[in-house]
Amino acid sequence: MRKFAIPPKIGWYIAGFVDGEGSFNVSLRKKPDYKVGWQPVLSFNVSQKERTVLALMKRYFSCGIIKTRKDGLYSYDITNPMAIMTTIIPFFEQYNFLSASKKKNFSIFKKISKIMSEKRHLNYKGFKELLYLREELNKGKGRKRKYSLENVLKSSETTRQDLNLF
Repeated sequence: MRKFAIPPKIGWYIAGFVDGEGSFNVSLRKKPDYKVGWQPVLSFNVSQKERTVLALMKRYFSCGIIKTRKDGLYSYDITNPMAIMTTIIPFFEQYNFLSASKKKNFSIFKKISKIMSEKRHLNYKGFKELLYLREELNKGKGRKRKYSLENVLKSSETTRQDLNLF
C-alpha cells in the first residue's frame, strides 16, 4: 500500500472532512461503440462554499480539478481512473473513515474500481456486477440516478443482441 508524504495531522483532517462532505460515485455515459453500450465513470468529489480545503486536497493529492458549480459552490473532482486507483483509494485505506455509511460506500467504490481496473466491466457479466454494486452506492434519500438500473440493463441487453454477444 502506498504511504503518503502528508503530515498525519493533515491526512486525518482531510479524511475527516471527506467523511462528512465527500462523495464516491459511479456515473454512466451512453456509448453505442462499447460492447455493453455504456461507459462507467468513477468519481470522487467534495463540494464547499469556500475553496480553501479543496485547494489543500488538490495540493496533497496532486490530481483533480476545482471548478465552480452553477449553484455557486466549489467542487473538487477526480474522475481519472488511474488517479483514483493510485492516489484516492490508497489514501483512504491509510486514513480510514469513522462513519459507517462512508466506510460502506468506500468499500463498494473500491469493488467497482477493481472491476474496472481488471477491465471486467467491458463484458456483460462484469458490467452487470458493477451495476448491482452501483445500486448499493450512496443508497438512501437524496440519491438521484439519471439512468435507472432497469433502463441500463434493458439497453445493454439490446446492445448485446444487436452485436450477437450471447
